[in-house]
Amino acid sequence: MSYQQFKPNSFSVLPLVVKNLLIINGLFFLTTIVLQNQLNYDLSDLLGLHYPSSENFRPWQIVSYMFMHGSFMHVFFNMFALWMFGNTLENYWGPKRFLIYYMITGIGAGIIQILVTHFRLMSLYSQISAEDLNMVMSKGSEIFQAGQNYTDPVAGKINELINSVTIGASGAVFGILLAFGMLFPNTMLYIYFAIPIKAKWFVILYGAAELYSGIANSSGDNVAHFAHLGGMLFGFILIKFWQKKSNNTY
Repeated sequence: MSYQQFKPNSFSVLPLVVKNLLIINGLFFLTTIVLQNQLNYDLSDLLGLHYPSSENFRPWQIVSYMFMHGSFMHVFFNMFALWMFGNTLENYWGPKRFLIYYMITGIGAGIIQILVTHFRLMSLYSQISAEDLNMVMSKGSEIFQAGQNYTDPVAGKINELINSVTIGASGAVFGILLAFGMLFPNTMLYIYFAIPIKAKWFVILYGAAELYSGIANSSGDNVAHFAHLGGMLFGFILIKFWQKKSNNTY
């Protein structure tokens, strides 16, 4: 199995998969806004990724959460990064391989998010009585959806972890960023359009920052840092797998 070679003269600024991902994410975002404004229905309850023990969990959410976003800036920056780095990758890999990579890294990010939540919950379960835990499991979702939570810090944190929702394409986008850094390590990027840095160092520093943020903000900052890292991890594993099967090297 060999990789499609990069051909500058056939480079597309908006290749097929990237274009369709931009359209799909945009449509999902518009649909979310319309349903919220017209029907007061939050589509993320159905399509956002919930922890498996939540009453709102559905199996398809491991895929659908990638197409949900909470604000215009959220979807804008994710889609801008998808286009900025994804167009080069799709031109290099071809549409089929790029789409496989995007979906696997996005799903992998969701899996890591669930696993990290699981381990955090395991450490909290020993700090709460069985009676209080049953109360959280039976009534917590209703309380959380009303914008409230338990005053007890342990019960409140358990309720937050179980009933919070993860949305966004960031896990797949971080996977794309990782791939760009591995495939084109010496490409110069410009932070804030002014500070030059090679792609490989940008990816390393960004990954380290996400790891630090994920650990330091274990109490919660509304950002799924470990999902981002999960996208990078699954991307790294997939690229190494493809490298091993290919006679060509990056």
